[in-house]
This record gives sequence, C-alpha cells and structure tokens, in this order.
Amino acid sequence: MKQKPLRTIALTSLALVVMLAAAWQAQAQVAKAPYPSMAPVDQYLMERNAEITLARSAAPESISQDAEVMVLGRHGYETVVKGKNGFVCVVQRSWTAGTDDPDFWNPKLRAPICFNPPAVRSTFHKRSGRRS
Repeated sequence: MKQKPLRTIALTSLALVVMLAAAWQAQAQVAKAPYPSMAPVDQYLMERNAEITLARSAAPESISQDAEVMVLGRHGYETVVKGKNGFVCVVQRSWTAGTDDPDFWNPKLRAPICFNPPAVRSTFHKRSGRRS
C-alpha cells in the first residue's frame, strides 16, 4: 500500500523536473538576440547617392536642399554635401537604439533624420563624434 503514494510522488517529481527543464530551454531560446554582435561593416553601408537621398527625405525640401549631408563610410560619418542653413541630415543606423535593444546590431535598420542647428550643437556631435 505504501508503494502507490511513493510511485505517485516519484512520477509527480519527474514530471515537474521535465516541465522545468523544458521551460528553462524555451526561455534560453527567447533570450538569444537575433543580432548578438556587429555584422561586417559592408552590411551597414549604402550606395552613396541612395544614402544622400534617404537622408534628405527626413525634412522638407526647403530645409534639406541646403542642409549638410553626412553618409556612413568605413571610418565613420563623412560630410559629402556642405550645407548653408546649419541643418545636418544623416541616415542613422540601429546602434542609436539602447544597447539592450535586440536590434542594436541589425544592419537592415536605417532611419533618416535631420538635426536643426541647436540639435547639431547639443546632440549630433555627441552621437557622431563630430566637433562643432
């Protein structure tokens, strides 16, 4: 008669261990980031004219036509169009997100943005390494 409660306890314990192991493995798979490290630099680069066009699309033509445009090169952002109005237009990459963002190293993410003159002085130079 004592065998039945012991068997029930053993089977219940085994089932609990199996469920915990399965849950642990599922959580470990979820925790894996789709982009755990930086891709080769070439994957972040764009064709120069396409990047200029995309960067300028971030603002109305009345602003972007006279804005400085910077594109990403092998050694960082480079000025390719000198501006006249103090605005700077660029295509940001995924690494402008927080470092805990799973897409931080995603080479496919690109977002055009134009910084107005105060933002260039206060924010942009910090992000790009550029000195005002």
